[in-house]
Amino acid sequence: MEARANHRQKVILDELRRSGGSMRIHSLARALDVTEETVRRNLKALADDGLVERMHGGVRIVGDNEEADFNARYRDNPVAKQRIAAHVARMLPDDVSLFLDIGSTTAHIADALRDHRRMVIVTNSVYVAFRLATRNENRVFLAGGELRGHDGGAFGTDAMEFAANFNTDYAVLSSAGITPKGFFLFDLEEARFSRLIMQQADKCIMAADSSKFGRVAPVDIGNPSRVDYLVCDKEPPTEIAAAALTDWGTEIQIAK
Repeated sequence: MEARANHRQKVILDELRRSGGSMRIHSLARALDVTEETVRRNLKALADDGLVERMHGGVRIVGDNEEADFNARYRDNPVAKQRIAAHVARMLPDDVSLFLDIGSTTAHIADALRDHRRMVIVTNSVYVAFRLATRNENRVFLAGGELRGHDGGAFGTDAMEFAANFNTDYAVLSSAGITPKGFFLFDLEEARFSRLIMQQADKCIMAADSSKFGRVAPVDIGNPSRVDYLVCDKEPPTEIAAAALTDWGTEIQIAK
């Protein structure tokens, strides 16, 4: 069916795929430097062909309602993620305790923390545990349970009960989508784990590259006012920045 799409529609599909499969209409128009009416007109044709689905001010590619596997996400937009990771690493001292989730940006942060010493790390990510265990007097606690094949993450009751035993200085999280309403993920189990570690940490850092701005994902991570810092590679759109400042009390830091 995609062969029927004209050039503009192919560009829209490419932008949606680059952004993980879904976007807000206004974000798509801004990214392509066209009017929202132009986007809506082309989306109607794509929807008629069954290639996209409209949803609450946004659009997603049909069949793309899940994220790519971990390795693909880790390799996506690496320069921005590495810059964010280096910035977060500078925010964290030696001897710190922290939760790290399974996000691809968080994996880059684990890489950037490899010279830190005497950290206490609680994680449900086998990648994070592998990168930070057995070095520099770190103590790493890995949540138990079956590891998911596509991302090496442990979830479910056992993982939640394990993480609830810890109170840390920081929780470092990632997000699949950021809108003026807050932070979102595609997976309910990931969101439940994120909500828990946000409650168990003194400070929360959300690390997200600019491709997440305006991206639509179905599961709300939780009250965005629990996020103390949003670290990203570019300034967020005005409506997200205003929500962070006025409604959430979240400090935005731009990684250099």
